[in-house]
Amino acid sequence: MESATAVAGKGIEGNRYFDEGRPETELTLIEAEQLERVAENGLDIDAAATGRQVLTRGIDLNALVGRRFRVGEAECRGIELCEPCTVMEARTMPGAIKALTHRAGLNAEILVGGEIRPGDAVSEL
Repeated sequence: MESATAVAGKGIEGNRYFDEGRPETELTLIEAEQLERVAENGLDIDAAATGRQVLTRGIDLNALVGRRFRVGEAECRGIELCEPCTVMEARTMPGAIKALTHRAGLNAEILVGGEIRPGDAVSEL
């Protein structure tokens, strides 16, 4: 995908949770480093199969709970950890819930919309 459009108060255009009225479902992110860590322990989990919308590198997403950050042109606020669930485990592999508990990403609210592109930095504001 070349880019995704983040819409404040609604989510990512085209996403199944778009405009549900739940800030915690507007944007989801997961760290590449966490997927690499579980791969070292024998669980090769595909980032796309996790259902998260943005794959990050070089930022501690857990530390962004309650904080404002920017990804691409969008300004967001971390709401809560995006814990693994049975749906994610069914799409990935057995053991994913245990391996990714407290490490499966971040749910965020989109405060200011904009385009998000592959390679865009994620930075705390």
